[in-house]
Amino acid sequence: MKSDHTSGSQSKMLGFLIILLASISFGCQNVIVRILFREQTILGIFETGGFVTPNLQNSLLLVLLRMLLVVPMMALLVTKVYPPTWQDIRKLGNLEQPRMLLHSIGGGVLMFLFLVLLYMSIGLVPTGIAVTLFSAYPAFTALFSWRLFGNRPTFLRCGVIGLILLGSYLTISPNQTNIDNYSWFGIISAVASSVAYAFYAVNAQVSLKTLHPFPFTWISFTTTLILSVITLLIWHGNDMQLPWLPLFIGSLISALTTFVGNLMQNFGIRLIDATLASIVSASNPVLTTAIAWLVIQESLNSLQLLGMMIVILSVGLLSREHS
Repeated sequence: MKSDHTSGSQSKMLGFLIILLASISFGCQNVIVRILFREQTILGIFETGGFVTPNLQNSLLLVLLRMLLVVPMMALLVTKVYPPTWQDIRKLGNLEQPRMLLHSIGGGVLMFLFLVLLYMSIGLVPTGIAVTLFSAYPAFTALFSWRLFGNRPTFLRCGVIGLILLGSYLTISPNQTNIDNYSWFGIISAVASSVAYAFYAVNAQVSLKTLHPFPFTWISFTTTLILSVITLLIWHGNDMQLPWLPLFIGSLISALTTFVGNLMQNFGIRLIDATLASIVSASNPVLTTAIAWLVIQESLNSLQLLGMMIVILSVGLLSREHS
């Protein structure tokens, strides 16, 4: 019994670490999107960015470029990391597991929705506000898990969610809170993205009980790619005079962070439940702020540092649960 408890604790701590690493990847991803949409000074050395106008069509374009790189990248790696990947996908394609196929495709639809909505929000409101609103998804995940699986959130988890949201709010720079900068459409997009991601996390929890993270993630990525192509074909623009080289480079870096982040997120969900994983992932705004401070030299004041400390300590509190 003691050995099982120790093994469970080690598995949980590994899950925590994997989810935190995934959050760092997503933080890098958010900063890359910010650079692609708005000109920034990188490491205080040179200026770059602002390659496309922040709107829905360009958000779809960035998602498409990212997935064009992620899908083949993962296809090349899956057989080396998890050899039965194509065999598992073939079983799903032959409808041997029709429910799992629907869950995997559903994961791609939800991924497409939350990425496009988040990108659009980042383009319409200050990035810190967009990411903070998006990071309300642990509350939605807890509610959906409670409703669907009967996983009633504990008092500790409810308290941690509240502290993380408070700390995330404090990380928003005061000069970003001017009401003139707000776009209600951008705010609604961020919240809608949060809800879509919560559904994605709950759907992943169901799927990963029987399906390995590699085939599930690859099908989700491929579905997102197909939806991006279809959407842009239906709603195409006339402006093809875009700086394709920097967009490709930014998309390549974004693809790497997406691949690593989503894969680690799904491995983490497999080790700890979706609600707990989502609460840990709520450190995303803090990590995004920290990465932005390092890469694009955004200043941090004492209030933001306090917010970061609150989030870090709150996530640490979760390790006390069931210990």
